[in-house]
Amino acid sequence: MNTRNGTDRTERPYDIVLFGATGFVGALTAEYLAAHAPDGCRWAVAGRGREKLELLRERLAAINPDCAELPLIQADADDPGTLRELAESTRVVATTVGPYVWYGEPLVAACAEAGTDYADLTGEPEFVDLMYVRHDARARETGARIVHACGYDSVPHDLGTYFTVQHLPKDVPLNVDAFVRSNATFSGGTFASALTAMSRGRQTLRAAHERRLHEPRLMGRRARAPLGSPRFSRETGAWALPLPTLDPQIVARSAAALPRYGPDFRYREYAAVKSLPMALGGTAAVGAGFALAQLPAARRWLMDRVKQGEGPSPERRARSWFSVRFVGEGGGRRVFTEVSGGDPGYDETAKMLGESALCLALDPLPKTSGQVTTAVAMGDALLERLRAAGISFRVADSR
Repeated sequence: MNTRNGTDRTERPYDIVLFGATGFVGALTAEYLAAHAPDGCRWAVAGRGREKLELLRERLAAINPDCAELPLIQADADDPGTLRELAESTRVVATTVGPYVWYGEPLVAACAEAGTDYADLTGEPEFVDLMYVRHDARARETGARIVHACGYDSVPHDLGTYFTVQHLPKDVPLNVDAFVRSNATFSGGTFASALTAMSRGRQTLRAAHERRLHEPRLMGRRARAPLGSPRFSRETGAWALPLPTLDPQIVARSAAALPRYGPDFRYREYAAVKSLPMALGGTAAVGAGFALAQLPAARRWLMDRVKQGEGPSPERRARSWFSVRFVGEGGGRRVFTEVSGGDPGYDETAKMLGESALCLALDPLPKTSGQVTTAVAMGDALLERLRAAGISFRVADSR
């Protein structure tokens, strides 16, 4: 695929560059690639500080001696020139540098201009909508695939729905409800991104409105992701609390792009909580966090409690798990599926981002470009990669 300056992507020095590799999740992703990138995959790590990159390379060489010569690239999120050079040097960029609404756009712009595939870990709806408005058209022209939310936000939900739909009848209205459970904790970077998103409600609504003005209307089909209501779920035996995350938007965009989701598709997502007191307590905690995020002083105080670049210990991550259970209905059939794995925010997120980058770089994929979802860009190829890597996609029951 050619870029505007005529450079063939296959002739670039690298298949994958991991940007933000010295951060907490970035280092975990680098370790995953060190252990799992196949022979012949040309990859490099990128970040702001040379010394930290060199220390990371030493860690990676302990995992895979071949990484002793791993290329290091200095690039800064605040320096568009270095990001342009980075994008032009590789076929795929994977980035962990957030909050993305603050630091992410220059790299998206560079990848869209260079025809370079891009994958990130954002869970920020405002950022995703702004990148669509500002860079989707150019990415379509150059052939770049801009794939947001390639971690726990939103791979299990997007590919889990994709997997569920394959087990339902074709060409009929379909409904899918997802119920999320986990015992995991979070890092400073994740906490900062969440607080940033909570504090930008007006900006998020404005970006969503602007996207609707630019996005083509879906003709002859319908794909929706309404916010559900709190309820007791007989399907899961738990209280179901609606989750206002990025995941439903990603799933609805996959449904709009893929006719297999049927003529009228609806998706809802919930946190599954075993007891009513826990459900009430969780609702109160989210409300309190949202209220505090609106106050700059309180927001800074909260961010200082968990420093960016820090995260849960290996022992804590080893005890962590997640499960997303799906109930799909349509055409007189009901199917129960589940996606599950280990620590969602870090170990499994590193796995998801690493496999997404490998998939974009190395696998035969559908011809797509512009801002696309994991299900649209990678679909079966990524699903099978994640299964082989130990993330479970299974049918629990069907009727």
